[in-house]
Amino acid sequence: MLWSDPPDEPPEELRDVQAKLRRMGIVLAVAVVVLMVLLAGR
Repeated sequence: MLWSDPPDEPPEELRDVQAKLRRMGIVLAVAVVVLMVLLAGR
């Protein structure tokens, strides 16, 4: 790896998609936990 090599960063749109997927995963995990609590409380 030379100091003149370009950085290995993904393009802007790919980073946006990754951030969106990460947020969706967090929301999905919270929704599953809430659903489990509601079903266990019956």
